[in-house]
Amino acid sequence: MIRYILRRLLWVVFLLFAVSFITFVIFYLLPSADPAALRAGRQPNPELVATIRRQLGLDQPWYVQYGRYMKNLIFHFDFGFSYQNGVPVRQLIFSRLPASISLAAGAAVLWLVVGIGVGIIAAVRPRTKLDRASMGMALVGISAPVYWLGLVALYLFSSDIGLIPILPGANSYVPLSEDPFAWFTSLIMPWCVLAVSFAAFYSRLLRGNLTEVLSEDYIRTARAKGLSERRVVFRHGLRSAITPIVTIFGLDLGILLGGAILTETVFNIPGIGRLSYSSIVRSDLPVIQGTVLLGAFFIVFANLFVDIFYAFLDPRVRYE
Repeated sequence: MIRYILRRLLWVVFLLFAVSFITFVIFYLLPSADPAALRAGRQPNPELVATIRRQLGLDQPWYVQYGRYMKNLIFHFDFGFSYQNGVPVRQLIFSRLPASISLAAGAAVLWLVVGIGVGIIAAVRPRTKLDRASMGMALVGISAPVYWLGLVALYLFSSDIGLIPILPGANSYVPLSEDPFAWFTSLIMPWCVLAVSFAAFYSRLLRGNLTEVLSEDYIRTARAKGLSERRVVFRHGLRSAITPIVTIFGLDLGILLGGAILTETVFNIPGIGRLSYSSIVRSDLPVIQGTVLLGAFFIVFANLFVDIFYAFLDPRVRYE
C-alpha cells in the first residue's frame, strides 16, 4: 500500500507540472491578448507597454519565463500578481477559498444524504409507485440546468424578490468567521440548487447498482442464513453497490472545490468560481493560471484519496 501511494504521489506531481505547462503555453505563448498591454490599461503608450514587458520578464525566452514561474511557485508558493489590481494571486485565491469550500462541502453532504437515501429506497422497492416517482423526479433534477434552478429559487424564495420570501437571496453570503448562523442561512439556497442534479444522478446510479447486487448469489445466501433484510442491504449489498458512487463523488467534489462557477455567479458568492469567471472576462492571465492549478490540485488529490479508500471499502481490492 505504501509503495502504491508513493507511486501515485509521484504521478500527482507529474500531472501538476503538466497542467502548469499546458496552461502556461495556452495563455502566454499562443496568440492572445498581450499581458503587458492589459497591464498598461486602455490605449496604452507603446513605451509604457515595452517597460511593463521588461518588468514582467515577457521579453525573455518562453522557457526562461516558465522556469522563473515554476521556481517562484515551488519555493515561494508564489502565483504572481494580478494584471488588473496588482494584488498577489495567492492572496486572491486564499481569500475566496473558504466560500468555495463552504459551498462544495455543504452541497456534497446534502446530495449524498438525499441521493443515497432515495437510491436505496428505490432499489429495495423496485417497480413500485415510490420507485417510479423517485426516479421520475431524479430525471427532472438531472435535466434542469443549475443556473435555471438558481434563478427559479431566487424568484420563489429569496427575501428580496421572492414570492415566498423565506431565505436570503443573492449578495447575502456571510463568512463563517463573522456569523455562523447567517453563514448557514445564506448558503441554504445555493446548497439545495447545487445538490439537486448531483443527488438525482447519484440516486439513479445507486438504484441501478444496488438492484443488480441484490440479485447476486451471495445476497441470496445471506438471506437464506436468516440475516435481517436491513443487514443484507446495508452490510452486504450497499457496500458493493456504492463503489462507483465513491469514484464519482471524489471527482465531483474535487471539481467543485476548484470553483462552482454557475452557482457562485447566480448567487454572487465570492468563491473560486466567481474569481475564475471575472478573471476570464478581464483576461487576467495570472489569476486564471492560479485557479486552473488549484482546480487540478483538488481533482488529482481527490482521485488519489478515492483509490486509497477503495481498499478499505471493498475487500476485493488490493494494491501490491
